[in-house]
Amino acid sequence: MRGPEGVDIDASVDVVRDALLQPVAGPALPDHVVPGDRVVIAQAGNLPGGQVLSDAIYRAILQSLQAGGVSPDDIQLVIARPTIRSDDPSLTDDSSCTTNQPFPVNVFNPLNDGETAYLLANESGEPLHLARSLVDADVVLAVGSFGYDASLSGRSPEGELWPSFARQNRRQALVTSLLQNRRQALRHWRDEAEQITAQLGVLASLHLVAGNNQTLAGAAFGFPAASVTQARLLAKQWRPSPESRSTLTIAGITDQTCGFADLTRGLAAAARVTSHDGTVCVACTMHEEPGLIFTRWRQGIDLRMLLHEASDSDDIRLHMDALQTSLFARALGDRRLVLLSQLEQELVEDLDIGHAETPDAVNRLAQQADSVCVLHEANRLCPQKI
Repeated sequence: MRGPEGVDIDASVDVVRDALLQPVAGPALPDHVVPGDRVVIAQAGNLPGGQVLSDAIYRAILQSLQAGGVSPDDIQLVIARPTIRSDDPSLTDDSSCTTNQPFPVNVFNPLNDGETAYLLANESGEPLHLARSLVDADVVLAVGSFGYDASLSGRSPEGELWPSFARQNRRQALVTSLLQNRRQALRHWRDEAEQITAQLGVLASLHLVAGNNQTLAGAAFGFPAASVTQARLLAKQWRPSPESRSTLTIAGITDQTCGFADLTRGLAAAARVTSHDGTVCVACTMHEEPGLIFTRWRQGIDLRMLLHEASDSDDIRLHMDALQTSLFARALGDRRLVLLSQLEQELVEDLDIGHAETPDAVNRLAQQADSVCVLHEANRLCPQKI
């Protein structure tokens, strides 16, 4: 199983340009703006592909904005770091942002309240703040990846304005609420995100769908809700429908910066196509040790007690660790896990996880299994439940 085929860099520019000029709903991007408008391009999280692909995407956006009479001097790109993927090393400082553009590029700092402005109050009367640059802009173009997170059983909150551009306390609140009640938290997030988008007056939303091997498969532009609907259609191959469960699933994660959140996502995707007493083998480049909560759980400490202790803490890193551990445990169930990674064998086995030294060890597992399923880029797949 694998996601949709992507296109090369040159074709990616055409894909984005066509989407901006042929929206699924609402006017084309050049018709959203007039000369003199202060335009903020709000990038939530990471875009598909690497730096070269990001530059190509923004070339297409710049051309469309200039066609509407906007000068590069009136354009600003603001990037928000991923919300949930705490172990993602990208966008950790200003050096990681896109620089090959004729307009300013800034990374939003959720820890600096001075970078935010009041937007509205939620149902409980709590004030909700958003990046000041977005609130003050004449036109906001929301840009983000549309994708799935199997550990959350569906669409990922990453790639959306809220809470990517919120203060740190609201970003932390999403993590904490996911830890306490995942389904309720996701429903609340969707409702609050819609309120934020409406209050901000965002009418231009570009959702990008990743293809295989760090490519771009498609782009959907238009009013926010319509853009999401179209992006879901473009991303349907990331949600394959398996015919049956296998006794062994090999889940490949090709990201060079594979972290624990990627591992959890890949495991959750594999669990959806693996028998309850089967084996999941994850092949990745992960080299960082798991967090304290995960380690203590795998060493035999009661998970409920660990999660309760973490939820009482003010340390967001413990909350992140607890959330990923909870999602990991839920996905694994009674299945056996084998890991081919850059972690030391002794460490992996101390975590009560099978260790595969080489790809040959994975091949031997496949030869011994009654049935095998292979997931390419498993951390982006979310197979339909059988």
